Amino acid sequence: MSERPFRVLGLQQIAVGALDKGRLRSLWVDLLGLEAHGNFKSESENVDEDIALAGAGPFRVEVDLMQPIDPEQRPKVHEPALNHVGLWIDDLAAAVAWLEGKGVRFTPGGIRKGAAGHDVCFIHPKGNADSPVGGEGVLIELVQAPPEVIEAFRTLAG
Repeated sequence: MSERPFRVLGLQQIAVGALDKGRLRSLWVDLLGLEAHGNFKSESENVDEDIALAGAGPFRVEVDLMQPIDPEQRPKVHEPALNHVGLWIDDLAAAVAWLEGKGVRFTPGGIRKGAAGHDVCFIHPKGNADSPVGGEGVLIELVQAPPEVIEAFRTLAG
């Protein structure tokens, strides 16, 4: 395998979905004590989400509490309940180009701004004939790490 032109720095987020994000918020924010941080709504992505945070500083992890705007439309952000995991990537453009060259299938939409304002793209849960490598049933979000996260991982995590 050729030298990988990027690094996965760590976990950026997990996203959980349900028909009622209020119930998710009751668990994650009210009972578990995560910090409520913001909201994001997108008709095109059929999502209404609350953003909560676990931890602090550059190593904090975002927990997205999602419900569909329309439960009958796709994507169905509540199926499966653990919707996706997000990974900090030090060079997203290089990662996407290299992974595509290795047969990884990405969801439509390419690199775009995500709910938290970072550039993101998604590895499709399933491969296909043209791009046979997928997430083996898991949607994986690749997130461009901002400079302070890259530096923190470089200096603190080795």
